[in-house]
Formats: sequence, C-alpha cells, structure tokens
Amino acid sequence: MKLLMAAGIALSLACISAAEAPSNYETYYGGVRVDSDPRLLNHYNRVLAYCDREASLPQRGSPYPYDTWHILALRSCLYRYSFVDRGVHSYPANWFWGHVFEQ
Repeated sequence: MKLLMAAGIALSLACISAAEAPSNYETYYGGVRVDSDPRLLNHYNRVLAYCDREASLPQRGSPYPYDTWHILALRSCLYRYSFVDRGVHSYPANWFWGHVFEQ
C-alpha cells in the first residue's frame, strides 16, 4: 500500500506542466483572464518575477527552472497572489474531465 501511494505521488508530480503563459492564468476572484487587461498583465508579470526568484530558493523550490519542485513552488506562490492556472495542460485531470463535460 505504501509503495502504491509513493508511486502515485511520484507520477502526479511528474505530470505537472510548467505553464507560465498569461493566457492560461486567471484571477481567483471573478475568473478574469490575465491577458485581458493591461494593468492586470503588468501586475502578473511583476508577481511572476517575484515568484520565480522565490521558487529558485532551496528552502522553497529548486534553482533549476524545469525541476518539478521549482514548478510547484512557482504555482504555489502565484496562487498566493490569486493567480490560478486554468490551462488545459495545467493538471492531467483537466484534459480528461474537460472533454467529458463538453459532451
């Protein structure tokens, strides 16, 4: 049982994409896309720069930008600043459930 749980955690961490495109992100309150407003896009870019530096610290993430821990720390920081990734490839379950609910 512990082996299956460890394998599940490893697979879930391996399937996380590093989507940083503003078109994939929206605000937590209201669901406004980031690229729809220039002021919001400017705020997103400033938060992304801050969160990228924070995710590069060994205490939070990893200095390697393509590492899973770096991506998780980056998404966590963006979420704290109320930017939520809503892209199709943000989580593997979104692709499956998105097609189920469309039909």
